[in-house]
Amino acid sequence: MLNASTQNLYRTCAHFLEQNPQQRLLTLNHLGLARYDFLTRLPLNEANIACVMRFFKEPNRAKFPNLRGAQLSGLVLDRVNFIRGDLSGADLKKCRLCEADLMFANFRGADLRNADLRGATLNETVWSEALVEGCNFGTGIGLTNEQRTDLKACGAVLENESSTTLVAATKTHSACAD
Repeated sequence: MLNASTQNLYRTCAHFLEQNPQQRLLTLNHLGLARYDFLTRLPLNEANIACVMRFFKEPNRAKFPNLRGAQLSGLVLDRVNFIRGDLSGADLKKCRLCEADLMFANFRGADLRNADLRGATLNETVWSEALVEGCNFGTGIGLTNEQRTDLKACGAVLENESSTTLVAATKTHSACAD
């Protein structure tokens, strides 16, 4: 059973996700969270209510977005700032994160199949158990050689740094999630 304040927060966040994008942006402005305008495009579901609850509970601590388990599939999130973001277990299938700032982000167990991360900054990112088959990393800015090798072995698409030829490998490496 949820306590009263958690129930109120749940209802507030569900109501937020029922609103149109313009109404959501007004709420985000009021809370000082307008920089997270991607919240205006989230679909209404339990995972995203929980995600919004983490933002609304302590808006002054939202500097490093907690998007654990969020349902972001198919969203266009170009140039978003998710530095130190926790995207573990997030559904990012077919999501577009071109030129996004993802340094220190945690993608453990996230589903990034067929996502587009071309031009994204990926320094110090965590990819264990992530599903990356068909995910386009472009040149993989900031990835280590070991990460490049592991991601390609799991079916990720990476451009050679010296050319624009795309390289994809089959899913054979033990670091791949099943």
